[in-house]
Amino acid sequence: MTTSVVFNPFVPSFKKNPYLQYGRLRAAEPVHFSAALGAWVLTRYEDCVAVMRDHETFSSDARNAGGPIAEVIARQRQQSNLSRADTILGLDPPRHTVLRALVNRAFTPRRVQELRPHIEDIARTLLDEVGDEFDLMEALAQPLPVIVIAELLGISPDDRLQFKEWSNAIADTTNLLQNEAMQARAQQATLELVEYFNRVIDAREAEPRDDLITALVQAEEDGKKLRREDVLAFCILLLVAGNETTTNLIGNMLGILADRPELWRRAREDRALCEPIVEEMLRFDSPVQGLARFATRDVELNGARIGKGDIVLAMVGAANRDPEAFANPDAFDLERGGGRHLSFGQSIHYCLGAPLARLEADIVFRALLGRFAEIEVGEGGIERGGTLLLRGPAAFPVKVSRSK
Repeated sequence: MTTSVVFNPFVPSFKKNPYLQYGRLRAAEPVHFSAALGAWVLTRYEDCVAVMRDHETFSSDARNAGGPIAEVIARQRQQSNLSRADTILGLDPPRHTVLRALVNRAFTPRRVQELRPHIEDIARTLLDEVGDEFDLMEALAQPLPVIVIAELLGISPDDRLQFKEWSNAIADTTNLLQNEAMQARAQQATLELVEYFNRVIDAREAEPRDDLITALVQAEEDGKKLRREDVLAFCILLLVAGNETTTNLIGNMLGILADRPELWRRAREDRALCEPIVEEMLRFDSPVQGLARFATRDVELNGARIGKGDIVLAMVGAANRDPEAFANPDAFDLERGGGRHLSFGQSIHYCLGAPLARLEADIVFRALLGRFAEIEVGEGGIERGGTLLLRGPAAFPVKVSRSK
């Protein structure tokens, strides 16, 4: 199939609103090879689901990648001293099944729910510091997830600024073929994180505590335990994925609400709307825009011939706006009901952190509603950040009117 439509995520207009390019691409060539990315880009809901469910053909393990990206990945793993480590995000069965079962032993719904009062305290403390004009990202959306993850792991929240720097550097790798400076920063950040978490794991092995790192060290399934490298890899994954995605989730949610003052007023009058608003926001402007898979064999998908080793990007942000899956997809509609969006993935790789992300978004939303009668975008407007696979504001000045 040939098309005149060119997918270029590096133009400024894409960062501002990727959904226009997604829509044109979906209509013209839903399985599209992007020369700019060196990867296949999927924009249909049905195709994205098919790829995420077929882990035998479309692997999550980047070691199945071909071309320049394979060299980058191999070098990063070797230089970070994690060349033997596995993460549940980048594995296929049967190893994925074993590792996920072990992590599930430690990262339980009960442990997440027990964080609620702590997260409420964190949100309250952060909001106590703001005036009537402040940057939402700097004051709330960026620090809160890092503090929460530190609390969950059982490490000092005083290190949160350093955590944020490490997390940002590693998250830049979602640009796929990033430049050498970005690669170097990510590698250095990973090395420093490995050194940091190694010290913490040593301490927990010597003196266990009631925290996630201790639970990971002690987790056992059918006589099997997590290797040191796997505990390290999961801690880094949780820090980066849990930090960046939740920060983006909060920023995107408030962007939608600031643009819809009537929705803010409705939610202040009826807190039962908080949950459906968060779910529709996840569909409408997902903090995770795409997930990478790697073809293990030559395969045809929706008329396109994908080669072994090719990178396949399931653009869940585009899938969530597919008119074949969602009626009037470009409208923010609380009546459509949640649950079908792909923002937390699909199948065996459905996001383990989804309950925590939803919990944090709900708490932040309720905390803001309780304090502020109105919220609007401040001077300078929203500055878009993110990468190809992540979407969220870099800066978000707001002006608020306080509740009386």
